[in-house]
Order: sequence, then C-alpha cells, then structure tokens
Amino acid sequence: MAPSYHSNSYPTARDESPTLLDRVIAALPRNLATQAQELLDRYSYSPVSTSSSKSPKTLRQARAGFSFSFRKLLSVPYLLVAIWIVVLLWGERWVFESSIAACRWGSWERWPRGATPHHLVLLADPQLTDPHSYPDRPWPLSTFTIWHTDNYLKRGYIQLQKQLFPDTLFFLGDLFDGGREWKTTRGNTEDPAWTKGLRPQVEEKWLKTWNRKYGEKFWLKEYDRFGRIFFKFWNLGTTEAGVGQRGRRIIASLPGNHDLGFGAMIKIPVRNRFETYFGEGNRVDVIANHTFVSIDGVSLSAGSSGRPLHETINITAPVEEFLDGVQAAKRKAVARELRFLAGEKHELHLPHTVEEAEDIDVSKMPTSDPGEGAPELPTILLTHVPLYRNPDTDCGPMREHGKAISISRGYQYQNVLSEEDSVKVVSKIGNVVSVFSGDDHDYCELVHPENKNHAREITVKSMSWTMGVRRPGFLMLSMWNPITPEGKPSHSMHTGHGAASAQTSPTFESHLCLLPDQLGIFMRYGVLLAISFIALIMRAILTPFLGLEPFAAPLSDFEQEVSILPTSTKDTDREDKSPHRFSNSSTSSTSSNSAGLASRSAAARTRSVSPANGYGLPQAQNSVRNAVPPLIDSAGYYVNQYGGVKYPEREEPIKVKAPVYDKVPRRKLTKLEVIGRELYHSIYRVAWLVGGWYLWLAWFG
Repeated sequence: MAPSYHSNSYPTARDESPTLLDRVIAALPRNLATQAQELLDRYSYSPVSTSSSKSPKTLRQARAGFSFSFRKLLSVPYLLVAIWIVVLLWGERWVFESSIAACRWGSWERWPRGATPHHLVLLADPQLTDPHSYPDRPWPLSTFTIWHTDNYLKRGYIQLQKQLFPDTLFFLGDLFDGGREWKTTRGNTEDPAWTKGLRPQVEEKWLKTWNRKYGEKFWLKEYDRFGRIFFKFWNLGTTEAGVGQRGRRIIASLPGNHDLGFGAMIKIPVRNRFETYFGEGNRVDVIANHTFVSIDGVSLSAGSSGRPLHETINITAPVEEFLDGVQAAKRKAVARELRFLAGEKHELHLPHTVEEAEDIDVSKMPTSDPGEGAPELPTILLTHVPLYRNPDTDCGPMREHGKAISISRGYQYQNVLSEEDSVKVVSKIGNVVSVFSGDDHDYCELVHPENKNHAREITVKSMSWTMGVRRPGFLMLSMWNPITPEGKPSHSMHTGHGAASAQTSPTFESHLCLLPDQLGIFMRYGVLLAISFIALIMRAILTPFLGLEPFAAPLSDFEQEVSILPTSTKDTDREDKSPHRFSNSSTSSTSSNSAGLASRSAAARTRSVSPANGYGLPQAQNSVRNAVPPLIDSAGYYVNQYGGVKYPEREEPIKVKAPVYDKVPRRKLTKLEVIGRELYHSIYRVAWLVGGWYLWLAWFG
C-alpha cells in the first residue's frame, strides 16, 4: 500500500514498511551504511511541506539570481542594457525609417500644382547572398551574413512600401548572386570545355561541391526567399495606385550576369528557368505615358564575345529577334494605351473568307501595328549592363568609389556593353531619351554622344550593403506626361528642378535615395561594446574599494563555508523507542532497531529539516537515532511484521559513534574574489539580455 502523506506529519505506523533505499543501505558494510544514512537524513527535505526555511540549492540560487531591487535597476549593468536597447532599436529599425522618410516624393518633386505624377522605383543588384558569395567563409559567419543581408534588404524594402507607395517597381537584374551556378533538372548545365581554367581559383575548388549539393531544388528555395523579401511586402503600404494611375506593377524579369551568366558562357536551361518564373527579359511596357524597353544585354553580348557563331546563335537569337521587331512592338503598345485612354476596346477584326493557301498575301494581313508615323512616347531603355562610354568618363559627384566605371571584362562579367552592341541597341529601339542600368553597384550619371542619341544614363546603386558601397540605395522616378487622345503632349513641361533631383527631363524627375551605412552601424556597436566592457570592469574594481552595493547575488546558505566532514565523535547507546517489539528477548533489540530505523528513515525523507538548525544539520540525538542502518548477520533473519523483510539477528545492543558537526564561521571574500564575482555576474547578465533583444529584432526582420 502506498504511504499516505500529511502536511508536517510523519507517516503512519502502517506506512513504515522499508523502502528500496532502506534495503540498499542494509546491504552496505556497517561503516558505509552509517555514513549513508546520516547524509540522507542531513540533506533530506519534504516535497510536501512548504514551510521549510531551507530550500534546495538550485531553487535558492534561482531566487537569488532573479531577486531585483529598485537600486539594482539603476545600477550600471542595467543602465547599459537600457542604452543597448535604444541603440539596437536605432540600428535595426529607426535608421531605416529616417533614411526613407528623407526621400519622400514631396520633398523633391517640382511639378505644377494639380499634377498627378506616376511614382516609379528602380532597384538594382539585390544579389541575395548565398553559398557562391563567400565560399571560404566559415559556417557561423556565413549564416550571419546571409541572415543580416536579407534583413537589411527587407527593412529597407518594407519602409519603401510603407512610406513611398510606388506605383511601379522595376528590378535591374542580378536578383541572385549564384543563380547561374545552380543546376537545372533538365538540360545540360556543364561548363563548355573552352571555359576550363577561366574560373577564379576560389570558385574552382568549390565547383564539385556546388554541383553535388545545389540544383533545381535549391534554386526554387532561393526564388521563394526572394519572394518572401520583395513580393510578400509589395502591398504592405497600399493596394491602390496613386491618383490618376492605372494600377500598381512590380516587374523583375530583367536578368543579370549573376542570374544567367555573361555572353557565350550563358546556359540555355538556366535562362529558360529564370524566364519561366520571372518573365521574358526582352519586353516593352507603357507606363505613365512613357515607353520602357527592357533588353537582355547579357545574352546580346554573346554575339561580340569572339566565339564561333554556332556556339552563340541560340543565346543571341531571342534578343536579336526582339530588336528587329522592337519599333513595331513600341507602336502597338502605344496604340493600345491610347485606345484605353479614349475608352475604346481593343478588337482586331479578321475577314471570314476562304482562300487558297498559295494565294494568301501575308503582307496584307490585319495587324494592330498602326505603322510608320504613328504617335510615339518618350522611350526609356532598361539594361543590366551599362552602355559603352570612353574610359575615365566622369560619373559625377554622387559616386562613392573613383570617378568612372572601369572598362574591363573577366569570367562571367563585362563592366559595359561593347561599343557595337550599345550603338545597335539605341538605334534599333529609337527615340531613347534616357537609360537606366545596374551591375556596377555604384552610382554613375553621364550623357552619351550623338551615336547613342545623346541619351542620359544613370547607373543605379545596389540595394545591398555587401556589394562594396557604404551607402546602398535605389532610384526614384516621378513621371508626369499628360497627352491628348492622339498622343501629343497636352501640357507645357517645366525645365526647372530642385536641388535634390539627380536628373530632370521634360517628363520626369529622378532622385537617388540612400539607405543606411551598415558598416557604420556595426562600428557604433563595436564602440558601445568596448565602452560597456570598460564600464563593467571599472565598476567591478570599484565595488570592494568604495563599498558599492554588489550586483552579484549574495551567497546562498549552501554556498557558505560549512564543515561537511565530522570534526568529533562520541559513544552513545542506541535507544529503541519503537512500540513494536518481538517476544523473543534475544532478538528484540535487533528487531526493534530495524523497525525503528525503517520508521525514522521514512520520516526523515518526508519531513523538512528543522528550522532551528541554521546549517541544515540534524541535532545530535537525531543523528544517533537515524544513523544506524540494519546490519546483515549470517546467523539468521527475522521477518518484520509490516513489510515481510528479513533483518539480521543481534544479541547485544549496537553502540555507534555518532559524528558531531561544527559550524565554521563565514569567511569574508577577498577583494579579488568580489571583483571576479561582480565581473562574471554583470557581464553574463548584460550579455544575455542584450543578445536576446538583438536576436528578437533579427528574427522578426
């Protein structure tokens, strides 16, 4: 029968049957059994009673560790924690809000009163960090880099959506960093034989690992990762377009060399995969009465790579075909837009006639192309790789590194398109007034010569802080071009511009919006970290000398200096006060001792240690009474009337030397020990509070 326990009481007589622990102690030699029983009695406490003044060591330490006071909250460690909370909020949240707030449209637009401009944002080279970015970087640092670069992009993009509400958003390529490297499920993605030895050495040694570990499944995870940063928050600020605008659009189909590769090294299956999920890289869009033409410049460059035609024809065919028909595509798009503005439905009527196949005149088939002389809107060219310019052409004062884009090329990259390709693109598209590009990661603004239609080109900064620029950013376009139903301008455009505008044309203004300096933020963290360590060390040193209130929790009773081993002994006769005795006088002593031990050991494990004893030690008489275990003797065993357990026979009472424990005065800690305790407790508590706050901010982006 299971014993029934009552608060602050011993088990009843029927509950005093020996437990498994009693049987184990009974099997020990006499001296070991005595010490085991004494230690058991000494450190036993009741799990039922709540009135004990002596709690378990771990519980007391936990209580001491979390015992806060008002004076402690005003101590140096907690003041440092408060400072860290504010600084981390600034570095991880507020600095992004303030950076985007400084770029609001109204602060730099200079349109006439009543204008309803279309707001467009150009993002370049987010280039999501992946295993290709820093292949030699060890695991913890590489994971932190990926985590923090994603958070940086996400925080800037969230504030962009919350505060700027763009009507249209274009990406200018290099969405991924290693997108060109990850194999496809179908098709050959092996490097051509002629590229052997062209890879950088750091990539060459990782190529086999990449081919083994990263394929279509990994690329799809990267696509989902891109979507969780940019597509997920597209409607965060609003789902409605601005006043007078048709709707909101996000276009991310323009590929970069890190998405596909460059020139003759592009693999067709990799390009097909990219276009399947993001759309065709060559396209025409009419937005805010401007014609945007996107060109897959990385594929076009295969034709000027010097490789044989049979190796590049499949790469260049789509973009060459697009350029051949781009002016017709522009006219169709403009005509479609004008019909929409006039409230007309687009219907292409075909005659219902029966003709012989050889008699059909394909040149006279109905088409939506209005033909030469049709209305045309200002054309804006979008390309990932900038157009060619003379070496050392000045990029303007807003560039961070150097004054010009380097005219160079290497494995899977070329800083600018060739002169031949640049002229061909501008001339075939026609009426190109502005060009926007990416790839270089830094800002560059220039005006091209006559062979490129005097077009003004802006190379947009990368949005990521790991692309070699201290102040990443993006470009904002405010476009206003009211037209008549015939496609003619209906308003005389202004020519003035504000100081914040980087470029002004009759129909749009541009503005470079800068994002926070992440390296500068890390440097500020480093300075505050050094100040925190110095402050904690100085406070720990001054604590024992100036008598400051210790920050460390006081030593608990179980941490005080107490003599664990006995310091003296004395002989005492065992008294058996058990009410249960056997009639056999020769065994009564042993039997009663055994029964009494079972009762007392069970009681000791279910009651609290006496509060009168400040050291948690048993009183002397209790030590004697509870210290003697049952002993086994070869002479025979007798059955206990309560548990059926046999105990050995003894003819004489057992005499035991009971240990006597002495209290040792508390030793005063030395100054060095106080300093060590203060340092340990203050540093680890500040570290986990600040670290936990930082991880919370990082985990939720």
